[in-house]
Amino acid sequence: MQNTTTRPVVTVTADGRGVASHAGSRLLADLADVTGVPQAFSEALGGLRRRRSRHDPGRVLVDVAVMLADGGEAISDLAVLRDRPELFGAAASTATAWRVLDGVDETVLGRLRQARAVARERAWLARAELGRVLPSAGGRLLPGLVIDASLVRCHSEKESAAATFKGGFGYHPVLAFLDNTGEALAGLLRPGNAGSNTAVDHITVTDLALAQIPDTLRYGRPILVRADGAGATRDWLAHLRGLRNQNLDVEFSVGFTMTRAVQAAIDALPKTAWTPAIETDGSVRDGADVAEVTGFLDGLTGAGWPAGMRVIVRRERPHPGA
Repeated sequence: MQNTTTRPVVTVTADGRGVASHAGSRLLADLADVTGVPQAFSEALGGLRRRRSRHDPGRVLVDVAVMLADGGEAISDLAVLRDRPELFGAAASTATAWRVLDGVDETVLGRLRQARAVARERAWLARAELGRVLPSAGGRLLPGLVIDASLVRCHSEKESAAATFKGGFGYHPVLAFLDNTGEALAGLLRPGNAGSNTAVDHITVTDLALAQIPDTLRYGRPILVRADGAGATRDWLAHLRGLRNQNLDVEFSVGFTMTRAVQAAIDALPKTAWTPAIETDGSVRDGADVAEVTGFLDGLTGAGWPAGMRVIVRRERPHPGA
């Protein structure tokens, strides 16, 4: 793999000379370069580069990503990189960045996602060559996905922005993170008035996130998908269970609505059904107990929930973090 972009050579010294702000963001730019992200993005973007343009479109998108990770909120914040040419090299103008972003349609976006997956696999292979394994998540040395929605506030009219259920205005994206490393695997931008438990959106983000996990970790070992109560939809859980037909050993753990039937099942539990809850490190959680109520809930499968699904409850005095 041959680099098509270069950045200035940076020398680290302890003499206090040549100090530059945002130096840590250069490490992220270098990571993108060594994993081939600029080149892969350029191939995905196809013919978006204008004949006389001196800025490679793939490099422009990498710089936009670095800018966002550094705290930027708009493409005009690329000025932070442009003001540090000795650190980041030549960064594109706002107008150039806009033209690149404007050329990304659904087809190009799919190719960019594939390019990210290829670069991620290179990074994970490099980690393996150093003898490092995937960090544990919740005490499990297996891949874990966390699916959750978030509210992003807008202070002015933006495309597709709308009022949120919390009285604000903006977006309500669904995001997927790798619990083991905190990597952002996938996201789906949605209007602020999008539902929290929209199954089709959870399905889309889950499939996009799974496609980002290298084959060596996606197949042949269990993958735990977690979500809060918004994930307790029959369609999404049925989709997760159906992934086993694609040779994906997907497990799930989601919140469950406290219905009258669930409350009655809890009330019917004998005292001996409760057992001390444990933390992810195996230690006993102080003042917390768990019990299974699946046997007290008749007709779960008949109501559309996946066969074999278990319902486990926890009792604990309310406190921050309970």
